[in-house]
Amino acid sequence: MAMTIHVDIVSAEKSLYSGLAEVVIAPGQRGELGIYPRHTPLLTTLKPGSVRIKVPDQAEEELVYVSGGILEVQPNTVTILSDSAIRGADLDEAKALEAVRAAEEAMKDKAAVIDYAQAQAELAQAVAQLATINKLRKLT
Repeated sequence: MAMTIHVDIVSAEKSLYSGLAEVVIAPGQRGELGIYPRHTPLLTTLKPGSVRIKVPDQAEEELVYVSGGILEVQPNTVTILSDSAIRGADLDEAKALEAVRAAEEAMKDKAAVIDYAQAQAELAQAVAQLATINKLRKLT
């Protein structure tokens, strides 16, 4: 049997995943982080993207989109806290495409008074959701 680590992914609304994993891959601010059992303790921020979880005795990885958040690693536990998180299978591609279009339109409109940082954050989240959907399609 492979070594495992316990994983909890929690959003502001609910717990999205709680279980064992052989490896967890998360979107760190400076690149993807691969977390294996007995990883050294770590606390870092996450950017919007997909968390990939290799579940023991399961061929396909679990995918969970996170809008960013905090990742804490202890030797036997990985905890991800995110404002918003969605299971990969529950992502709505049409909604993500509309969010990309709306954010890009808001950034192009020179006459409108907008918060560019907010528009860029919304764009990054929508693009990350689409990337998660594409990863999910490649797994199936």
